[in-house]
Amino acid sequence: MAKSVLQNVRLFVAGADLTTVNNQLELKPEVEDKMSTAFVPTGDVWVERLAGLRSVQASAEGQWEAGDLSKVDDVAWATLGSTTPWTACPATAAVGSLAYLFNSVGGSYELGDQVGEVAPWKAEGRGTSPLVRGQIAHPPGTARTASGTGTSAQLGAVSATQALYVGLHVHSVSGTTPSLTVRVESDNATGFPSPVTVGTFSAATAIGGQWMRIPGPITDDWFRAAWTISGTTPSFLFTVSFGIA
Repeated sequence: MAKSVLQNVRLFVAGADLTTVNNQLELKPEVEDKMSTAFVPTGDVWVERLAGLRSVQASAEGQWEAGDLSKVDDVAWATLGSTTPWTACPATAAVGSLAYLFNSVGGSYELGDQVGEVAPWKAEGRGTSPLVRGQIAHPPGTARTASGTGTSAQLGAVSATQALYVGLHVHSVSGTTPSLTVRVESDNATGFPSPVTVGTFSAATAIGGQWMRIPGPITDDWFRAAWTISGTTPSFLFTVSFGIA
């Protein structure tokens, strides 16, 4: 990506698409700096450092709304002190777009201001997983009414010391007894001649989010989202993000 002005940023927290009520977003990965300096036999002593524990936190703010779990107030209360996936995209959430994803503990939530101001909110998520630099596997604006498969992405093989991380955000659900089960498939070719299911989320019947860690090794280097939908006249809007770390 070239230089850009932040305009089409997308933010998904659990089942909420906060894009149109969010006007600030910061991701902050950190690595502890541990001193390991020792004496040397002669000459000057230079400081030595080791990389310690890694962490990530995100902060966001915008305009307050409430009413159901697709709104910021509802999702902030529901996830305060519990874990839920965050996915942030610096420029759109089309399939293949750059995405940063992590599993978060809802750390803080602020709302309210003085009279006459647009009601604001501020929230912070604190990572309980790596911050994964990945991509969007399924876009938020495409309604699905039947089982299917998504576009393949060549993420690369997953080594024995890595894992494939996947975030699922279910934004809307309609129909009679609707059910959505999302899985991740792998193969060694983009056409998926012999797909293998490497991980499956729990069936989703309501707005919400799920997180999945699939440990390596996985020798296949192509991955895609796939889904099974059941019910009477079901329809789902959902986002899937994935990446290797």
